[in-house]
Amino acid sequence: MSSAVGLPKTTLDTPALVVDLDAMAANIDRIARTCRENGVAWRPHTKGQKTPEIAHAEIGAGAIGITCAKLGEAEVMAGAGIRDILIANQIVGRSKIDRLVALLDRADAIVAVDGLQNISELAEAASAGKKQLRIVIEVNIGMNRAGVEPGSAVVALAAAIARYPALQFSGLMGWESHATTIPDPSKKRATVAQAIGLLTASAAACRAAGHSPSIVSCGGSGTFPYCAEQPGVTEIQAGGAIFGDEHYRTHHHVEFRRALTMMTTVISRPTSTRIIVDAGRKAMSGDAAMPLPIGIPGVQSVKLSAEHATIELTAGCVTPAVGDRVEFAVGYSDTTVHLHEEIYAARGGGVEEVWRVSGRGKLK
Repeated sequence: MSSAVGLPKTTLDTPALVVDLDAMAANIDRIARTCRENGVAWRPHTKGQKTPEIAHAEIGAGAIGITCAKLGEAEVMAGAGIRDILIANQIVGRSKIDRLVALLDRADAIVAVDGLQNISELAEAASAGKKQLRIVIEVNIGMNRAGVEPGSAVVALAAAIARYPALQFSGLMGWESHATTIPDPSKKRATVAQAIGLLTASAAACRAAGHSPSIVSCGGSGTFPYCAEQPGVTEIQAGGAIFGDEHYRTHHHVEFRRALTMMTTVISRPTSTRIIVDAGRKAMSGDAAMPLPIGIPGVQSVKLSAEHATIELTAGCVTPAVGDRVEFAVGYSDTTVHLHEEIYAARGGGVEEVWRVSGRGKLK
C-alpha cells in the first residue's frame, strides 16, 4: 500500500477508494466550527469511516471523542489511542459485556441502555471487574427503533442505574432521524426542535428527580446544523457529512463538499452509449443513493451489478475509452467504506497517505 504514496490517484489500481484531504478537512472544520459557535461539543460517529486516522483528524479539529456503533469498532479506536468513546448501542450478552468491561482498561467507554435487564447485567460485570461504567439512556424521540419513551420512563431508568455503584448515570442520547429527509429548511428545523425538545425535557425531569445527566447527545449529519442549535444539548454526533456523499446531499439536503470518491477503470465499451467499469456493488454501494460518475456528460443511468457498473449515455461518444479511468462520487459512505481494506488519502490529485480501514468487519 505504501508504494502508492506519491502517485497520481488516476494511476491507482482499481477499484480504489479515495478521500480528498482538502475537501474532508473543510467539512470537518465546518462541523467543528458550528459546534463551537453554538456551545456544544462534537462527538463524531465513526460507523461510516471506520478509520482511526480520520478520527484523530476530527479530534485534532476539536472533537471531544467519538461515537461508535459496535463494540468491535470501539476496540479498534481504543487500540489507536482514542479514549473517550460512546457506544451508541445496547451491548447485550455475556461475551460482549465481558469485552466491554475489559475495554475500560484502555478507554473511558460509555454505553447506551434502554432496559432493566441489560442494566443489571452490565452492573454485575462491571462490579466483578472492579470497574465503573458510564451509562447513557437511549430515548426514542421519533426514530421508533430502540430507546425508552421520553419523560417518566427515562427518570425511572435513571433511578435504576443509580442503584448500582458500578454504574455511573451520565446522561441521555437520542436520534431525530425522522427529520433527515424533510426538504423545507423551516419545517426541518421545527421537526428537529420538537424531537430534541423531548430529549432535553427528559434530561430536565432527571435533574428534578435528583439525577445529573452531564451528557445530552443527539444529532447526525442529516439534521445538521439544526441539531447543534437546540438549547440543552451538550454534544452532537454528526459524522457522515465529512465525506459529503450523494445520499446526504440528495436525500438529506445537506450540502458538504464531495470528499469521497471511487476510482474505476473502463473495461468495456460494447456500444458508443454504454460504459462498463470494474466496480460494482462489492466496491460501491447503491442502496441509499447511486454513485455519480464525475466529468462524464449525458449520463442517462447507472446500474450496479456484483462486479461491474454500467453507465448508459444519452448520446454516443468514443471517450472514455477502454483503460481510461472514471471517478465516481460515492453514493453512501456508510455502506461503501467497509467494503475496502484501505483508503487512499489524496491532495491535489496525488496520494499522500494510505490508511487501513481498521474497523472493517468489526460487526460484533
